Amino acid sequence: MYKLIEFLRRIHVVLLFIIIEAIALNYYAHSSFYTQAKILSRANSVVGGLQRSVFGVKHFFRLRSENEILSARVAELENRLALYQDRESSIATDTLSLALVDSTYVEQFTQYTYLPARIISNTINRNRNFITLNRGRQHGIMADMAVITPDGSMVGYVADCSDSYSVVISILNTDFTTSGKISGDEHFGSITWSGHTPHKVQMSELTKYAEFEIGAPVVSSGLSHIFPEGVKIGYVESFKENENQTSFDVVVRLAADMTKISNVLVIGNNGYVEATELEDRVKNSR
Repeated sequence: MYKLIEFLRRIHVVLLFIIIEAIALNYYAHSSFYTQAKILSRANSVVGGLQRSVFGVKHFFRLRSENEILSARVAELENRLALYQDRESSIATDTLSLALVDSTYVEQFTQYTYLPARIISNTINRNRNFITLNRGRQHGIMADMAVITPDGSMVGYVADCSDSYSVVISILNTDFTTSGKISGDEHFGSITWSGHTPHKVQMSELTKYAEFEIGAPVVSSGLSHIFPEGVKIGYVESFKENENQTSFDVVVRLAADMTKISNVLVIGNNGYVEATELEDRVKNSR
């Protein structure tokens, strides 16, 4: 008790100052409607700022789970869209109603299925870059499946997978190659990466008869069994004739920012095995 009294004695001047200030502020706050409104407005502003800061912190920590939920939703919608397109194209010969088709049977009726996944490892500063996903065979992932961003931009394709994980050959890999075309023009070329920058790839062997200009969108041609037609690759940044002046060499700025992707969609071609086995059988029989 003595120590408490001694402590209060030491700080009694400060306590007295605080009490007097509190009384003065209280009288000032209630002196007029104007001061009351001004103080209330200021208090609300401070409280609102604190609430926004707290909300921003909470929202930051929820971003990953929200992105995963959005990716799963995008995959579901892509599956439904693929189902609708396939059923629409064959409606003349097949009277099965879309309303009767449960989502469980989507894979049976569509060429492509979409599975959400999250990137847990990604390299961009090597000649042969790879991406690791948190999904594997037990989730329906297999080798040679396409990988795109949720907004439909090309990322790479699955090289191999275990039960729980998959390794993807990134588009930023000198071994990567696929077929691309200028959007709106059926002429196609070969998409590769030179290893120089994570923001650009090259399209070679594009015929001189192709008509396009700077800024034209470049998409997958659909000639690969891996990528569906129309997957965004990027935009024409520059082009020139090759050394033999027989075709164009095009520099393409990637649509996907490979330095900060986190969630992706894995696309399965349900006709991939049948098509490739048939092609191999024909090749081996010649």
